[in-house]
Amino acid sequence: MDDYSLRPMEASDKTAVIDMMRGFYASEAVHSNGSEEVFSNDVDACVSDCPFASGYVFTREDGSICGYSMLAHSFSTEYGRPVIWIEDLFLEEDERGKGLGVMLFDMVKEKYPDHIHRLEVEETNLHAIRVYKKSGFTTLPYAGMIREPEHK
Repeated sequence: MDDYSLRPMEASDKTAVIDMMRGFYASEAVHSNGSEEVFSNDVDACVSDCPFASGYVFTREDGSICGYSMLAHSFSTEYGRPVIWIEDLFLEEDERGKGLGVMLFDMVKEKYPDHIHRLEVEETNLHAIRVYKKSGFTTLPYAGMIREPEHK
């Protein structure tokens, strides 16, 4: 693990992160396909002073990016506390299973100790579910629903 680090996302990371987002959003790990506009907006929010989003990149010892994560900041009336949503967690295939996800979860736990930590996972992504459970996440007993705004 000493060969890797996790740092805040920077504007100069945009191309590398969007390249990874394309693969992530085309995979079975994500329900929606995203779009170039969404990818660009997401990175822009993560590297700006937007209070709702923050982004991180995983880097190798040589400084090259091998993964990213995006967090969304909200509040839960169910728990009466702030919430950190781990929205995206992507690692290049050859970097998986090396403890980098745990590195992110440890950082979130340390940086946001009084927040509820939430994430979504496709039911078929059994490897990710095992990792999340080992990191202390539990399955919620209800399904999520969504309604998107109509575009005019």
